[in-house]
Amino acid sequence: MTKKQKKLLIRIIISGILFITAWMLPLSGPMQLIAFLIPYIVIGWDIVWKALRNILHGQIFDENFLMVIATIGAFVLGIIKTHDYAEAVGVMLFYQVGELFQSYAVSKSRQSIAQLMDIRPDYASIEQDGTLIQVDPSEVHPGDIIIVQPGEKIPLDGIVSDGFSTIDTSALTGESIPRDAQAGNEVISGCVNLTGVLRIKVTKAFGESTVSKILDLVENASSKKAKAEHFITKFARWYTPCVVIAAVLLATLPPLFFEAMWTEWVERALIFLVISCPCALVISIPLSFFGGIGGASRCGILVKGGNYLEALAKTDVVVFDKTGTLTKGTFQVTAIHPEQGITSEQLLETAALAEIYSKHPISLSLQNAAGEKLDANRVKNVQELAGLGLTATIDGHNVAVGNLKLMKQLQIDAALPCHLTGTSVYVAIDQVYTGHIIISDEMKEDASKAIQLLKQAGIRKTVMLTGDSRQVGEAVSQQLGLDEVYTQLLPSGKVEKLEQLLKEQAPNKKLAFVGDGVNDAPVLSRADIGIAMGGLGSDAAIEAADIVLMDDAPSKISTAIRISKKTLRIVQQNIIIALGIKGLFLLLGAFGMANMWEAVFADVGVAVIAILNAARALNVKEFQ
Repeated sequence: MTKKQKKLLIRIIISGILFITAWMLPLSGPMQLIAFLIPYIVIGWDIVWKALRNILHGQIFDENFLMVIATIGAFVLGIIKTHDYAEAVGVMLFYQVGELFQSYAVSKSRQSIAQLMDIRPDYASIEQDGTLIQVDPSEVHPGDIIIVQPGEKIPLDGIVSDGFSTIDTSALTGESIPRDAQAGNEVISGCVNLTGVLRIKVTKAFGESTVSKILDLVENASSKKAKAEHFITKFARWYTPCVVIAAVLLATLPPLFFEAMWTEWVERALIFLVISCPCALVISIPLSFFGGIGGASRCGILVKGGNYLEALAKTDVVVFDKTGTLTKGTFQVTAIHPEQGITSEQLLETAALAEIYSKHPISLSLQNAAGEKLDANRVKNVQELAGLGLTATIDGHNVAVGNLKLMKQLQIDAALPCHLTGTSVYVAIDQVYTGHIIISDEMKEDASKAIQLLKQAGIRKTVMLTGDSRQVGEAVSQQLGLDEVYTQLLPSGKVEKLEQLLKEQAPNKKLAFVGDGVNDAPVLSRADIGIAMGGLGSDAAIEAADIVLMDDAPSKISTAIRISKKTLRIVQQNIIIALGIKGLFLLLGAFGMANMWEAVFADVGVAVIAILNAARALNVKEFQ
C-alpha cells in the first residue's frame, strides 16, 4: 500500500469513528449539523477541493463535482426538511472507501506488471586495480568488460569473453528452462546469471540495450489506447453533463408543472447524481487492457498497447514468413553438386568467400561448412542484389552466387531446380555455371503445434510467404498443414501479396503477419498487426512489430490471441454490468424507489465489481 493510500485509509478510519459518534450522540439543531460536518470535512475535503479546482480550470462535469453537489445538497435537505445528515456523510465516506479500493486494485495491477518485468539492473560490476566496483549501467560503454557473479542480473548486452554459466531468461521469455552461456555466446540484459562467473564484453550502451528497450515498451504501452478505451473517454465526456442536466430537470420540472414537493424531487435528483458517477467504466476498462498486457508479459509476449490487443482478438488470418519464424533459420549444407570440372571443395570455398561479408543465415552456413579460415583479402567488389544473391571478384575472377533468378538475370545457363528439398545456392565463375549447393533449414519444434492451436483459436486461414523455392515452400507448407503458400517472393513481392490478402479480408476482421523483425519490416508495418519473433529481444523486432514473442516460439501466437479475446470479453462484461446496473438504479432513483444508500451501492459497488472482474485479465495460467 502506497503512502497516499495509507493516508486515505487513516482518514476513512477517523472519519468513520467520528461519523458513528455523531450518529449515536443525542444531538439536535446546529450541534447535530456541526457533529456531522466534522467527519464530512475529514473524509471529503480533497473531493471538494478537486471539484473547485477543476471548475476553475473549466472542467466542471466530473465525478468530484457530482459527489460534492449530491452531498452538499443532502446537507441542505437535512437543514430544510429531514434534520438528518447521516446520508450526506455516509455517501462521501463510502465513496472514499470505493476510491481506496480502486486505487489499491490499480496499483496492485501495475505492481504485478512491474514484478513480471523486473529486469531493470541496479548496477554493473567492473574491475579496477584487481577489485570489483559497482557502477550505474549507464556509465558503462561498449567495449568495456563487466563481471557478472552468480545470482546477479546481466546489466548490459554483450558477448561472453570468459567463463561458463547457465542463465535464467524467464523474465524475458516466460520460459523457466535455463540456457548455457560460454565464451563467444551473445547474452542480453535482463537475464539472471545462475551458476558461474561471466566476463562480458559490452556491445551496446544501456540506452540501446534490450532491457532498456523492453522497459520503454512496457511503460509506454498504456498510452496506445484501444477503441473501447477511447469510447469510454468520449462517453464520460458527454455522459456526465447529460446526467447533470437530467438531474436539474428532475428537480425542477415536477414541482413547476405538477405542484410536486420541491424537497422530495430535489432529493431524487441528488440520488440520481450519486448513481450516475461513471467511475466504474472509466477505471475498469483501462485496467482490463492493462491486465491483459501484463498477463501476456508473463508469457513472454510483449504487446505495445491496448489497441493491438483489441485488434488481435479480431484476427482471422495469420500470415507467416518461413525462415526464422516457422523454421529455426539454422541452415546447414546438405549437398554439393559441382560442374565444369570443379571439385566440391573448390565450389564450397568460392561460395563461402563470396558471402564472407554477409551475416545472412545462408551465408553463415556456407562459411561454417567451408571450415578453414577464409582470406577476405581475396575478395573485392562485393555487390548485393536484393532477393537474388550477390556478385564479387575473387582472385581476379567474376563470381556470382545466388538463386536461379540471379543466373537467369545474368544470362547464365544453370541446372534445373535440384530434386533435393532445400535452398539451392547457384555459383557461376566468369559467366560459366559451376554447380550448386543445397542448404536445408530445420523446422521449429512447435511450428506444427502452432498451426493446430491457431485453428483451435478460431483462425480461418494460415498463409506462408517465402522467398524460397516452390519445392521447399510447398514441402514446409504440407508438413505444417498451412492453408496457402506463396514462394519465390522478393521483399516487394511479399508486400504485394499481403496487400492482396488484405483486400480479401472480411469487414471488421484483421490480418496478422509473423516475421523475424529484421528482413520483414515492410510487411510487419503493412499488416493490421505485426508480430515479430523477438530472438530474445532483437532491436529490429522490438522496433518494427506491434507484438513481440520473446522466445521465438510460434505457438505463443495462439496464446496471445486467447489472452486478447479474454480481455475483450472482460471489457464487454464490465460495460454491460456498469451500464445495466446504473441504468436500473437511475430509473429507481428518478421514481423515488432508491435512497442515498442504494445510490452508493450503484456507484461504489458497481465499480468494485467491475475492477474485480478486470483483475481476471492478469490470470493467464489456463493458456500456458
